[in-house]
Amino acid sequence: MCCFFTALVFFGPRLAILIWWLINPVYISAAFSNWILPLLGFIFLPWTLLMYLIVFPGGVVGFDWLIVGLGLLDDIASYGGGGYSNRSRLGY
Repeated sequence: MCCFFTALVFFGPRLAILIWWLINPVYISAAFSNWILPLLGFIFLPWTLLMYLIVFPGGVVGFDWLIVGLGLLDDIASYGGGGYSNRSRLGY
């Protein structure tokens, strides 16, 4: 069950971004002026990219930055959470 949850956390936002891009590529093109930022977001910060795309239509102001920040915290937790939970195996 743990491996399933880890795979879901790791591939879930990437799969959502990919499906969103296949259905409506103009929306993602409107959110970014070039292709490098969405690609880097897709690889390294998928939750942050997904949250940014959700709040983008009205512009990212005020409370929207909190939502984008929560996406960033999700990315940090998905990368660092595995190391914290396996610290007993490493001898710390």
